[in-house]
Amino acid sequence: MRSALLLIVDGANVVGSRPDGWWRDRRAAAERLRDALVAYAEEGVPGEFDGPLDIVLVVEGKARGVESVPGVRVDEAPGSGDDRMVELAAEAGGACVVVTADRELRSRVAASGARCVGPRAVY
Repeated sequence: MRSALLLIVDGANVVGSRPDGWWRDRRAAAERLRDALVAYAEEGVPGEFDGPLDIVLVVEGKARGVESVPGVRVDEAPGSGDDRMVELAAEAGGACVVVTADRELRSRVAASGARCVGPRAVY
């Protein structure tokens, strides 16, 4: 059995890609995203990645307090979410995919060999 692909999700950026009122309750918006990601853990992301996936949702600021659920581990960034995602990508030796539209973050994680996709790939 092959190991699961690590999918690191930029919670703030992906939530912010949908104008659905997320700004009124950032934690609830992050919970909606987390719940939407669960389906991808075993099956993968259609047209993008085969499952299984090891999904890490990085949250920061007012989105902190979101619990992990089976299939999605929630990582509360102690400071900058971008810095935490760079750390996670480096720890993975670049063998991961980062979901974000943030150009600066994309550049930073690409330096460790990570691949990037935009929010529409998952949300």
